[in-house]
Amino acid sequence: MGRKHKKSTRPRQTVIETVVTDMISCLPGHVIDQILSYLPIREAVRTSVLSKIWKNKWYTLPNLVFNKQGVSDVASEYALVNHNKIVKIVDHVLLIHSGPINMFKFTVDEDDIIGEILVTDMDRWILHLTGRSIKELVLEFQFLTEEEEEYYKIPWCLFSCQSLHHLKLKWCWLNPPKVFEGFRNLRSLDLNLVTMTQDAFENMIFGCPLLENLKLKEVDGLTQINIHAPNLKIFEVFGEFEGISFDNTFQLVTTIVDSRFNLSPENDQSILHGPSSNLLDFFDHQSHLQSLVIGSCFLKYLAAGILPMKLPISCIGLSYLSLSINFDDLKEISAALCLLRSSPNLKKLEISARIELHTVPLTPVSVYYWDDTFSRPDTPIQVQYVTIDSISGFQPELDLIRFLLLYSPMLEKMIVKPIVNVRPELVPELIRFKRASGEAEVIYEVEDSS
Repeated sequence: MGRKHKKSTRPRQTVIETVVTDMISCLPGHVIDQILSYLPIREAVRTSVLSKIWKNKWYTLPNLVFNKQGVSDVASEYALVNHNKIVKIVDHVLLIHSGPINMFKFTVDEDDIIGEILVTDMDRWILHLTGRSIKELVLEFQFLTEEEEEYYKIPWCLFSCQSLHHLKLKWCWLNPPKVFEGFRNLRSLDLNLVTMTQDAFENMIFGCPLLENLKLKEVDGLTQINIHAPNLKIFEVFGEFEGISFDNTFQLVTTIVDSRFNLSPENDQSILHGPSSNLLDFFDHQSHLQSLVIGSCFLKYLAAGILPMKLPISCIGLSYLSLSINFDDLKEISAALCLLRSSPNLKKLEISARIELHTVPLTPVSVYYWDDTFSRPDTPIQVQYVTIDSISGFQPELDLIRFLLLYSPMLEKMIVKPIVNVRPELVPELIRFKRASGEAEVIYEVEDSS
């Protein structure tokens, strides 16, 4: 009689789990590091239970990100009552972390306020990080005093951290020491709702010779934006200021300016800086520009002074242009036309009509003759795609559309987006305009008001 085989009592599920665990344990170290880099701190810590190989792996995570999602199991919200738990989490991670720290990111939503006591903890963390040669620092949080919300004052120890490559700050106050000479290795700087003096800002930018990306949003304390950055490639600024100037910024390829001014008639002349033209000064140090966005009222600033028909040096590399235009202001129209005549390789153009309360509307008998204002450019405009948004169907808007259709032989598509309740005769007028391009398609998009 043959021997009876004893039936295995080991659950099939356990066998599968063992196989999966063995596969996880056998992963190469660099693969484990890559997996951990995509996990929040909370999940990275939990991988310690997978195997002995994984147990201490998270100790060497190079990128430390602390946000609501990353610690949600311990502190469900960044609220005042929970900030002690958050402090313990960060302290624990920094205490046992044994590898290089490339990035430290601490972010809080606008609706969540951190307690004042955290300020001393943040100071301590920054001091620790500067000693670890951190390369990227992101701080976005507000703290609450007994009376009001306040900005966090960046400690002086950070200004001695020359290992920084990327710095992003929100709701902070920057007051560098007098001996501060800049961040010599900084590549990108992003300041949002930050307070600092004019001199401190200019000295910092001047002391960052490798800076390639600069973004400023609602920076309090700046009246004039003066940029000296020989390696700057991308520049974005949003907010209210009196003027802007560039010095030694010949590497710029992308510029976005969205600014507000005091637009009352008595202050119109105050935005002119220099003897001739803000437009000329603006482009003097941007010879390699490829993408330009002029939002809000900044075109009004550029239009101040004596406007040329065309820039002395054409913007050969400019392929994308976005403009916000007040079509009741002839100087803004002329500034826009100057840019179009000076951009022989423009491929995409976006225009948004802007309405200002202080501007006197142009009348049919006033101000300009079409053939003079919208004169033929020296070379045809090479634009292929045009979008014109928020128009009302008034004559200056139609004149610009006519100009683009008449002198753009490469045009493939023009999308016209009127405001609600635009005058009905707009469509027939658009159809009648002559077109240099036989392939040009004009699309009239009406927003559904229902």
